[in-house]
Amino acid sequence: MITHARILLSDQTDPHHNLALEDALLTQLPAGQALLFLWQNRHTVVIGAGQNAWRECHIERLRDEGGTLARRSSGGGAVYHDMGNLNFSFVVPKDDYDVDRQLRVVLGAVQSLGINAEKSGRNDLTVGGRKFSGNAFRLMKHSALHHGTLLVDVDMDRIGRYLNVDPKKMQAKGVKSVPARVVNLSDMGSVTIDSMRDALITAFQAEYGTAETIPLDQAKHELDGLRARIAHYQSWDWNYGASPQGEVNLYHRFDWGGLELSFRLENGIMRHVQVFTDAMDERLKPSLETALEGSPMDADALAARVLPLNHPEIVDFLRHTGL
Repeated sequence: MITHARILLSDQTDPHHNLALEDALLTQLPAGQALLFLWQNRHTVVIGAGQNAWRECHIERLRDEGGTLARRSSGGGAVYHDMGNLNFSFVVPKDDYDVDRQLRVVLGAVQSLGINAEKSGRNDLTVGGRKFSGNAFRLMKHSALHHGTLLVDVDMDRIGRYLNVDPKKMQAKGVKSVPARVVNLSDMGSVTIDSMRDALITAFQAEYGTAETIPLDQAKHELDGLRARIAHYQSWDWNYGASPQGEVNLYHRFDWGGLELSFRLENGIMRHVQVFTDAMDERLKPSLETALEGSPMDADALAARVLPLNHPEIVDFLRHTGL
């Protein structure tokens, strides 16, 4: 049960710092607290927990032009952040986690600025059929995270310049380019980062009650191990990992997202399995890697290992690879 609400505004624009702070807030959330964390990243591509950085982003171009790549702890797809984007994070007790309630805050804030916004698809918010917000989620034992982006005045040319979007994903949405399916809120009304931030704070308090705004320094002081978390989010291993080097590389796009498998087939056994995906479930990557590692490339063996993950469509895909 939520007994008190807090609001944290970050003046940091480094993505690794902000993601580490968010992670600490999630894992150390006090009982009964609902938190709204608002933050921005400068010139950044953020990929989902299960994605292949090399597939999702034009890494060299981003790096050469002064940008940063960061990996978040939740699932979902890659997004571009600049100072025209406002990020929000709801951190709440797991028992009080309610996506509809949390989205009611965001939609209420946008609508209060005169924009007719609505929820669309698995995790998008749209206006006039065009996306201005993507959302992702992470559930812990006692707490839960729901975070997302708000395109207010983002450089649209850079979205298409840095993101390497799966053509099949674009075809499924009936559009030909990334900028064609997204829109800035500032193009739909008189919206600025400041007015959007104020509207979110007002809507959050209307839903969760009067909230204490805590200074960033105070929040950092309350959290344990923040410096180590920042180092983790900055690390090459976390952000890039090893690019797929397996002898077998398979890719398929399901209704819930793309799935890439990389592995070596040694005497009919799957070894060194790597999974990359933009699925919303951040647990799919590690659980599927564990299930497939050491499995014979045999239909019955694959079914026995993968069916417990409740993804029979993956079993069907593996059965029909021709291996």
